[in-house]
Amino acid sequence: MKIWMKRIFAGLGIVLLVGVLYAAFAPLPHDEVLPEEKWGAGSSSVEPAYSGLQRDFPATNETDANPSTADKVELGRLLFFDPVLSQNNDMSCASCHHPDFGFTDGNAQAIGANGTVLPRNAMSLWNVAYNTNFFWDGRASTLEQQTHTPLTDENEMAGTPAEIEAELEAIPEYVSLFEKTFGSGDSVTYENVQNAIAAFERTLVSNNSPFDKYAAGDVNALTPAQRRGLAVFRSAGTRCFECHSAPTFSDDSFSVTGVPDLPGQPHDAGRMEVESTSLDGAFKAPTLRNIALTAPYMHNGIFNTLEEVVDFYAKGGGRDAGVENVDIHVIGFDLTDQEKADLVAFLYALTDESRLPEIPESVPSGLAVVQKLEPVLARQIVSEMNAGGTESVSAPREAQTLRVEKGQTIQSVVDQALPGDTVEVPYGIYYEHVIIDVSNIKFMGVPNDKGEWPVIEGQGTGADGVIASGNDFEMAFFAVKNFTSNGVLVEGAKNVYLHDMYIENTGVYGVYPVRCTDVLIERIEGTLMNDAAIYAGKSENVVIRDTLTYGNVIGIELENTVNGEVYNNVAHDNTIGIFIDLLPQLPSKVSMYTKVHDNISENNNGENFGKPGTAVSLIPPGTGMLILAADHVEVYNNTIRGNKTGGLAVFNLTIGFSEEEIDVGPNPEHNYAHDNMYENNGYDPDSFVKNMLGAGFDIIWDGSGVNNRFDEPNASTSFPPVLPTSKWPDPAYNLYWRLLNFVVGLVS
Repeated sequence: MKIWMKRIFAGLGIVLLVGVLYAAFAPLPHDEVLPEEKWGAGSSSVEPAYSGLQRDFPATNETDANPSTADKVELGRLLFFDPVLSQNNDMSCASCHHPDFGFTDGNAQAIGANGTVLPRNAMSLWNVAYNTNFFWDGRASTLEQQTHTPLTDENEMAGTPAEIEAELEAIPEYVSLFEKTFGSGDSVTYENVQNAIAAFERTLVSNNSPFDKYAAGDVNALTPAQRRGLAVFRSAGTRCFECHSAPTFSDDSFSVTGVPDLPGQPHDAGRMEVESTSLDGAFKAPTLRNIALTAPYMHNGIFNTLEEVVDFYAKGGGRDAGVENVDIHVIGFDLTDQEKADLVAFLYALTDESRLPEIPESVPSGLAVVQKLEPVLARQIVSEMNAGGTESVSAPREAQTLRVEKGQTIQSVVDQALPGDTVEVPYGIYYEHVIIDVSNIKFMGVPNDKGEWPVIEGQGTGADGVIASGNDFEMAFFAVKNFTSNGVLVEGAKNVYLHDMYIENTGVYGVYPVRCTDVLIERIEGTLMNDAAIYAGKSENVVIRDTLTYGNVIGIELENTVNGEVYNNVAHDNTIGIFIDLLPQLPSKVSMYTKVHDNISENNNGENFGKPGTAVSLIPPGTGMLILAADHVEVYNNTIRGNKTGGLAVFNLTIGFSEEEIDVGPNPEHNYAHDNMYENNGYDPDSFVKNMLGAGFDIIWDGSGVNNRFDEPNASTSFPPVLPTSKWPDPAYNLYWRLLNFVVGLVS
């Protein structure tokens, strides 16, 4: 062989070697590792607290660069109401954010300079101190930055920083106020204008509404209709609380609800105009505090009343009009006329203007300020709606055991309970639903001589059997049947113990702790739920053990939850047995550190009867266990058999969601399956899996995610045929992972 040919082959060999070494030793691509403060899982309720509805407000967005002072707030108030900041000296911040309209302007679309109709509705400023992004599309990241657009946009106040500074410097009183606030010298600056206005806006806090008083223990602060409406608001049927959770009743993330464009106006892409990777038509979920004062509603003001808004969501938002990528929680619901009226009544209970600032009688420029508007019709309706009592919190007393006697409803006895009490319910059939918002309550059924538990019966029309929000809540020895949304919902609580219950046909979920911390669920039997019989979502420190689930879409689900343990459970004849998942567009952005062991998951081949349009409706029948995008899940010592599509499946989120929808790490990473027993799985795979893989298997891994290991000698079939084990060194894993994903990329 000629020397030049040897050199070519030697060079190719070196290139190949370098490529192999790179593939083996270069770090694999992985999802962003979020700091713990951004996880978003678990309860934010206050301890100790009268009820679990008392929640910690997030930290304010005040910055070290702009600390608040009384002088700065007062200067900001004057600037907020002074038209001098506008080019024509005819508009102030208050023109579009009037105090008497809940700091909006009462128009469907805001009105800017020279009567220009702006494309969007003016957002309320109540509680902007807690926001982390601003405007409907989130284009500003600080409150100071937010002020720039209305001050300078040619269609709004149309000023320029230089013009604003010049006008203020020409007013001696303002010069004096700026020097008093920011120190002598060149203190009249555009930046200081922004800082002062932002400091004032941070004082617009609403936290003493009838709802807040009820949460603090004034059980009469809400009317009966508002209490019923709170239950509707929290229901998994409506899912209002998913995007509007206490205490802010808002969400800084962006979702597509499918609000129709205004007739004759161009389509508004929302967040996509700021961030090209966002979904088309995604907008921020605004606060519901003082919502009764801020009509009309939505980003373009298309709905005039709260009733219209409820009707829109009842139809599934834009799904009803064929809008794609509508948020997974906007799925539609059925409400009676009474439930709809109750829900609206509750929204009125979020009204609080106790810290409403005074409109100054005059401002240093001498220009006219906006006029106070009294009376406002909305305030009259608020007064009529919020007709609850004003009694103080009940005086403490020794803990008692309260028993439901013949002729009493459960709710009437629960309403007498104080923290530390036990409520006992003797055997019987109770046609009602129960709301427990007091902390430290034991809610216990008393079996009859035959050992039968009392039954809470929904007759197929009631939304939820039991809704609880109190910390330190225990419920046991009940049968809960025939509701349309949930059997037992515990929301936002700490120290939750649910045990010894039978749950049947209760709609979406059987037992449903959500946004909770320190949860123990045991000895629950659940059947006929169109989602999960046992579900814990957006929670932390959850143990599920010794349960029996069958005939559901999902037996057990841990969704967007941290530190879970699922063991000694039997899940059979569901669509899927056990599901550990991380879903997008939720306040919790992680699902990690879960152990799944010593369970039996068998014959989970039932048809998927999940509600169309929901994420769960996408799951193919016949899966024993599924890990979807979750991280650090250890699966061991389980018996997984008779599941026709697959025994254990590990998948990336893109199996069911578009890239635009995904706002979390989509890959399953650092998962470890070992020492499980597999038998007769994958024998008749669902068409979705069969078309994709050609067959079913004991183990199915889509090849995504770093450091997934399988020590499974008992598995007779798998996809891919070779699975990385814990004995593989990292270079071998990396090389195999890159080769596998290269092949998958070629055939996909």
